[in-house]
Amino acid sequence: MSEVGYVPQNTNVNIDFPIKVIEVVMMGHVEGKRPLFGYGKSEKLCAMGALEQVGMGNFSETKIASLSGGQRQRVMIARALCANPKLLMLDEPTSSIDVTGQREIYELLRAINKNITVIVVSHDISVILEYANTVAHINKHLSYHDISDKKSTFHTHKKEEHFCEIELLQMLGSETCESCD
Repeated sequence: MSEVGYVPQNTNVNIDFPIKVIEVVMMGHVEGKRPLFGYGKSEKLCAMGALEQVGMGNFSETKIASLSGGQRQRVMIARALCANPKLLMLDEPTSSIDVTGQREIYELLRAINKNITVIVVSHDISVILEYANTVAHINKHLSYHDISDKKSTFHTHKKEEHFCEIELLQMLGSETCESCD
C-alpha cells in the first residue's frame, strides 16, 4: 500500500501514443512483485476495479487520447487509486473541464472521501465550499476553516487579522447577527 496517491493538474497526453486506458491505470501500481514485462492478473483486476469505481470500466480498451478531459481525469484518479493510498492529493482536478464534468468529478471525490482522505488544491472556492468539509486557505498566511456546518455565520466584525474569500462567500448566504446590523 502506498501512503499517497497523486493526480497532477496537467494530464495532457500525446495523441500519437497508442496507450489504452487500462494500461495507464495499471501504471499506478508502484509496489509489489510483478512479472518482468507487463502486468499480472492481479494488477489488471485492481485496475479494472478502480476504473469501475470512477465510472470508466467500459472504456478500459479505449485509447486514452480519444477521451474527453473529464474522462481522462477520471482515469488519472483510477490510476492513483491503484496504489491503495491512505491519502489522495489532487492538483486542480477540474481545470479545463466543463461545469457538468466538474460536478461529476467532485461527486466522485466525495464518494472516495468516505474511505480515503482527499486533499484538493483549487482556486475555485465556490465549488470547494459545496463539496469540502474543511478548507486550508493560503494567502500569505495559512487559515484553516471547518466548513462542515455550512450554515454557520461568520462574524467579520470580530476578525482583527484575517479575512478571506471563504468567509465572504459563506456570509453571502447566511443571516447576520444582532451585532452585525
